Amino acid sequence: MYKINFIGIFFLVILFNSCSKEKSNQIKVIGVSQCSDDAWRRTMNDEILREASFYHGVEVSIKTAHDSNQQQIRDIESFIADKVDLIIVSPNEAIPLTPVIEKAMQEGIPVILVDRKISSGKYTAFVGADNYQIGKEVGVYTANLLNGKGNIAEIRGLKGSTPDSERNRGFMSVIEKYRNIHIVYQDYGDWLRSHAKDKMTQALQKNIPIDLVFAFNDEMATGAYEAITLKSGIKKPLILGIDALPGTEGGIQKVISGILDATFIYPTGGEKAIQTAIHILNNEPYERDNALYTAVVDKTNARVLKLQTDQIIQHQNRINQLNTVLNQNLAKYSTQRIMLVSSLLVLFLILILLILLIRAYSSKNKSNKILESQNIAINKQKEELSQQRDQLIVLSKNLEEATQAKLVFFTNISHEFRTPLTLILGPLDSLMDKENLTNEGKKLVQLMRKNVHILLKLIDQIIDFRKYENGKMQMEFTMTDLKTFIQDITDSFLEFGKKKQIHFSFKASDEDFTLWFDSDKMEKICYNLLSNAFKFTGENGKIDVQLSKIDLNGEPYAQLTVSDNGTGISDHHIHSIFERFYKIDSRAAGSGIGLHLTKVLVEMHNGIISIKSEEGKGSTFTVQIPFKQKEIALVEQYPLLKTPSDREEDLMILESEEETEETVNLQTDKPLILIVEDNNDVRKYIKSLLTESFETIEASNGQIGLFKAMKFVPELIISDVSMDTMDGFELCKQIKENISTSHIPVILLTAYALDEQRAIGFESGADAYIPKPFNESLLKIRVRKLIENREKIKAYFQKNLTFGERKENVPEMDKSFINKFRKLIEDRLIDSDLNVDEIGKSLGLSRVQLYRKIKSLTNYAPNELVRIIRLKASEQLLLNSEKTISEIAYDTGFSSPSYFAKCFKEYFNESPTDYVKRIK
Repeated sequence: MYKINFIGIFFLVILFNSCSKEKSNQIKVIGVSQCSDDAWRRTMNDEILREASFYHGVEVSIKTAHDSNQQQIRDIESFIADKVDLIIVSPNEAIPLTPVIEKAMQEGIPVILVDRKISSGKYTAFVGADNYQIGKEVGVYTANLLNGKGNIAEIRGLKGSTPDSERNRGFMSVIEKYRNIHIVYQDYGDWLRSHAKDKMTQALQKNIPIDLVFAFNDEMATGAYEAITLKSGIKKPLILGIDALPGTEGGIQKVISGILDATFIYPTGGEKAIQTAIHILNNEPYERDNALYTAVVDKTNARVLKLQTDQIIQHQNRINQLNTVLNQNLAKYSTQRIMLVSSLLVLFLILILLILLIRAYSSKNKSNKILESQNIAINKQKEELSQQRDQLIVLSKNLEEATQAKLVFFTNISHEFRTPLTLILGPLDSLMDKENLTNEGKKLVQLMRKNVHILLKLIDQIIDFRKYENGKMQMEFTMTDLKTFIQDITDSFLEFGKKKQIHFSFKASDEDFTLWFDSDKMEKICYNLLSNAFKFTGENGKIDVQLSKIDLNGEPYAQLTVSDNGTGISDHHIHSIFERFYKIDSRAAGSGIGLHLTKVLVEMHNGIISIKSEEGKGSTFTVQIPFKQKEIALVEQYPLLKTPSDREEDLMILESEEETEETVNLQTDKPLILIVEDNNDVRKYIKSLLTESFETIEASNGQIGLFKAMKFVPELIISDVSMDTMDGFELCKQIKENISTSHIPVILLTAYALDEQRAIGFESGADAYIPKPFNESLLKIRVRKLIENREKIKAYFQKNLTFGERKENVPEMDKSFINKFRKLIEDRLIDSDLNVDEIGKSLGLSRVQLYRKIKSLTNYAPNELVRIIRLKASEQLLLNSEKTISEIAYDTGFSSPSYFAKCFKEYFNESPTDYVKRIK
């Protein structure tokens, strides 16, 4: 980046300030809307423009409506659209103009009213004479001229305008006091000379004697005078007007000429309007109502006033000339300054360009030196990276050796496991065949046999995996009918599919599928793909197996597809699904080598395996095996495959992961326990331990467990931690945070016994945490003690109707729940119609949930607890009030005194009367 020296920056600042000086004073635009183009308003416009010229940066735009309400509304709308800074309005009529002026105020544009007001108070300021006061002063002057006696013709202004109505009201307030003064004619001249002339002509035609004509402005007074001069044979009445404008056509000159007998000064207020506008725009204090005063002009003072106004006009014309000259000089100065600034700016840019060229040359030399030093550093880094690469190669080799050592260790251990597992499996088979076991004993032996087979299957997978890793896995190809082979395997899954209510089918094309393959390896491929499909397909799902013949690169291939509409696999996981030790969910059961081993076995057949899947819609695995194999090892006889009983064991292993339907007996007195565990065998085992003393229900994951907990409200929950959909920690948290289940004790079981996980378990609200493998006696003791503690709390509550000193064993949510329940009863103690449904609705629980919640906490049914609370309240009233037993019965919500006495005797073992006598 190039730098500019300090002198250059200073010079640039001077230029910028010079160029932007005008812009620093923002132009303030004032819109002026005049209702008409009469002489009075032209005078006001001159005053506005002259006064505005004294303020720098003020621009005035004047629009005239020519007595049209609609035109004036359009003018103001245009000012609003142009976003002027302020609007000065002389309204034509009050009511029609009110909405558009209020709109301007809503848009944030200040509005100054001149001469006339609107029908609401929504404006910023008002400048104008007090029309009522002017009318009043005209009335006093008129009464004096007529000596309290005479006829008056009144020619008013525009109907509906505020000056008209206020002048008339002020004038009449005085005239009405004189009984001998009469208004013999009244009409509207619309502020125009021609209209007033017509109206006056009509008045004269009525031949009514008129002593004085009062017109609401000088123009209409002049029109009345013209009508009178045309009428011969009548005495000229006195003529009064309002405005007293200067100039040859103004009211002052007309008084001197004898056209008018008197006129009243009506100040235009243009100067005051601009002064008020400047205060508003500069956020300075201003007067909201600015009243302008009037005075009478008659033959006694007209000539003096005319001399003064003529001098003022001369001064104003001189000021206008000076303004014109000043504006011309300013324009010339502005042009010269622009040229000067432009010249200086060009010189400055040339200077900057020279500086940049010098800096560029200097920077080029510096860059060359930097590049040279960077090149040396890169060569040095290259050498260091080379050394680090060698170190990584050595480290990678060491890690590979360590990994191989671990795998050798696990393989050896796996081999060692076979002997003790054989010694376990043999005696178990003997027990099943020879001993007279009870049904429960047979179930336990069958459970042990099933899990021994699971371990043996895992060991076989590890050994096969190690054989492949060491290059020692041998393929034993035979020429066999693949269609018949797969048909036998799928037949063994048909019954399992029916149990799971899964539609399972196998279809093969009519071609001959006799080809070379290793039967043992092919069976493992098929079993792994089918077991995966069944594992991830729910009830009423669908699994299709298809065998077809395809041509691939000019060679015939057998194509096996296994499709399901189960959970599917996301795009994030699908690319890693065949990697060794890879599991989509690290918490799920399994070693993570099943699909990797399947891929290995397919590739050893010189085949291809692929997958297409969409999350939530299912998966399709495709295996392609060539009909012809090169350099294969043949066997002389068909290898020994799994017997039907072996396949039955495999299906039993697969079945062990599925949840079975259960029936729940809620009529028994045994406490109900919910077992949440994703392993079916572990669930059955825990159930077998508890079934003698407890009624049990089961759930295969946390989400189902939460649903059953809310539905059945058990006495205790035993849950595994690592589960799909919802784990044990989340289940425990949800249980403890839900008002209908928060009281239920939770025991967490897990294969992970780290202190951090125990801390998470207790943080989520668990009452006990037992690691796997667990001791049968320990589990039974923890279950029994937790339920006993709950029973002791219930017994204490039954005795004292409070949790008392045992409240530390009761969750805060449950204490709050009981307090809310009790307060609800006490607040509606007198309400005998209060029922369990209303209470449940108030507490956010159904009738069944409320019953189980109250029963679990207090050992009372809700109705019993309500009755006991009422009886306790009645006991206090009996001891501390002078009410009768009948009054107390009704005050505590009992339907009748007899029913109260019966309930009281059942609870306290004596009647209310005897109880009071004994106590007192």
